[in-house]
Amino acid sequence: MDVKRCIENLRKNGFDAHLLEDIDDAKGMILRMCSPYQTFGIGGSDTIRSMNIVSELKRLGKTVYDHWIDGISKEEDLRIRLAQGRCDCFMCSANAITEEGEIVNVDGIGNRVSAICFGPKKVIIVSGINKIVPDLNSAIKRIKEIAAPLRAKSLGLNTPCVKTGKCSNCDSPQRICRITTILHKRPMLTDISVIIVNKEMGY
Repeated sequence: MDVKRCIENLRKNGFDAHLLEDIDDAKGMILRMCSPYQTFGIGGSDTIRSMNIVSELKRLGKTVYDHWIDGISKEEDLRIRLAQGRCDCFMCSANAITEEGEIVNVDGIGNRVSAICFGPKKVIIVSGINKIVPDLNSAIKRIKEIAAPLRAKSLGLNTPCVKTGKCSNCDSPQRICRITTILHKRPMLTDISVIIVNKEMGY
């Protein structure tokens, strides 16, 4: 894993990329980036939540669209997900980032990948070094064998990958691997910062 090469190629591909040594430094940079904005969307990210950024944004009086709220109705869940795509700043993680500077994500609903590509004024993607892989084939392999099974398990789903630990390209109605996006370059109209923390974080 060549983290410096990854950062260099992310920048070459048009992303504002940074390598931070610890979580506190990363959190400080993220909150500084957030200061001009008022409304925030939060993707389904354990990485973001582990940094306590959501609570800090709320403390600062920011409006946060977060669908990880117990007991909300399907209608409210949908309203929040739609708002994430039109907020000032959207934050999430990535399933894999290649050393070539490509960002790979797999979604079940699509609110995360659509918000990353177009809509918010600013997108901040936060990742631990455990998500850096050599190339696109390795990225898909990581998602199928690590990220997706762990994510499905964390959601309490009854998919084959929860039992086997590997993707079997299932037809389960609870399947979360439905949409794959690859950001080869920064989308033309979207300002994206990629914060890589020199720690293992998330799935």
